[in-house]
Amino acid sequence: MSVPDSMQAIDPVTPCAAEALELVRRPVPAPDSGEVLIKVAAAGVNRPDVLQRKGQYPMPPGAPSILGLEVAGTIVAIGPGVEADMIGQPVCALIGGGGYADYAVAPIGQCLPVPHALTMIEAAAIPETLFTVWTNLFERAYAVEGDVVLVHGGTSGIGTMAIALGTIFGLRVIVTAGSEEKCAAAVALGAAHAINYKTEDFVARVREITDGKGCAAVLDMVGGDYVPRNLQCLADDGRHVSIAVQGGLMATIPIFEVMRRRLTLTGSTLRPRDRAFKTLVADELARTVWPHVEAGKLKPVIDRTFPLAEAAAAHARMEAGDHIGKIVLTM
Repeated sequence: MSVPDSMQAIDPVTPCAAEALELVRRPVPAPDSGEVLIKVAAAGVNRPDVLQRKGQYPMPPGAPSILGLEVAGTIVAIGPGVEADMIGQPVCALIGGGGYADYAVAPIGQCLPVPHALTMIEAAAIPETLFTVWTNLFERAYAVEGDVVLVHGGTSGIGTMAIALGTIFGLRVIVTAGSEEKCAAAVALGAAHAINYKTEDFVARVREITDGKGCAAVLDMVGGDYVPRNLQCLADDGRHVSIAVQGGLMATIPIFEVMRRRLTLTGSTLRPRDRAFKTLVADELARTVWPHVEAGKLKPVIDRTFPLAEAAAAHARMEAGDHIGKIVLTM
């Protein structure tokens, strides 16, 4: 397949406001050893993109300054060490950056095939949230069938993915959200309960819902003063997993409670992890989750799509916080 020398991309000088995002020309990147070049059909928009644009999220060394951590499209060129028959294959991929562009490079180990059950837009909306929820809720929090789990931000990309995976793997997912409309949407998607955190005390509600037993795990993206409140929601031996700190970097926690009730506090960030780790996760997802994707049982919730040229509007929508599910850019 012939590949042009240059492409359209969103490559902002950061920090900048959402409205400063505009199309620029950039050279098409070349795949290195173990990498593929994807002609991008769609790219997911994620909270880290917004933070990077604002200058609040340092990129890992070597990552492109072009925004975008997940894409779907067709492989049009390969680097050394990649099988030639990968050319022409439809894939979605988790990448370290560079997704908001006509072409993006991805490590072959972080690519998953796009089955007939998915559109390219749906495929582009899966990798970032799937890798995040899988590694944190199922691996770090050891959630297993029958567990009750609390997930904050229930209608975000992460929240809707947690509900979808919870439905498939037999979890009872309680979520929090900021409006009655969002709570209704979360329940419609399969959440067991949705708590409006603006009008209800989620600690009291979790206690009520679980008959005072508490939940096995909390997936938290708020941090700050939510952490001690989350610990009150946990059952004995419960696991608290932090994946973002939108509400504050610091928390004060009752250590004796952690000891007395044998609680676990853990967390992770995905983007800085090395290629070997992400490849292992992709292999695990290919075995455990991808059959459900191929069967049409796991689909991301799409909030809205925007053409690449309207990346500014996509970021403005994410910052407004009204979205339910994923925002996707189309090429």
